[in-house]
Amino acid sequence: MKKLMLALLSCALMAPAMAADPVTARKDVFEQYKKTVGPMSKVIKGETPFNKDEFAKMAAHLDELAQQPWQYFTPGSDKGKTDAKPEIWSKPAEFKAAIDGHKAEVAKLKQAAANAKSLDDVKPQFGAVMKTCKTCHDSFRKD
Repeated sequence: MKKLMLALLSCALMAPAMAADPVTARKDVFEQYKKTVGPMSKVIKGETPFNKDEFAKMAAHLDELAQQPWQYFTPGSDKGKTDAKPEIWSKPAEFKAAIDGHKAEVAKLKQAAANAKSLDDVKPQFGAVMKTCKTCHDSFRKD
């Protein structure tokens, strides 16, 4: 029983340190991106039927996610197992502009999805969001 309590206490004490790791934190958010964008892409490609309410829900969730990972690109978080390019820190204005553009396009997608009557109402804006992802990855992510 003492060993179990010691193990639980160790985990509890380590949890804040693990949560404080910005690389892990941003990777977690981007993993949620994949889990949201993947099903949306299937709808856009016609592999899954368009359901207005479900798509709007996914777009709203993507908008929430779009606010989150950027806070974890802190000074010094370019070390370790990361796909972030040094340009994030050497060109902060360009990185911020890419983030702001992405957030704006995701907000437009959320709005388009909320008002959509058909798939055609969201396709162009989903494409605009994906373009912001590609632009940022090309400039700021190692592949």
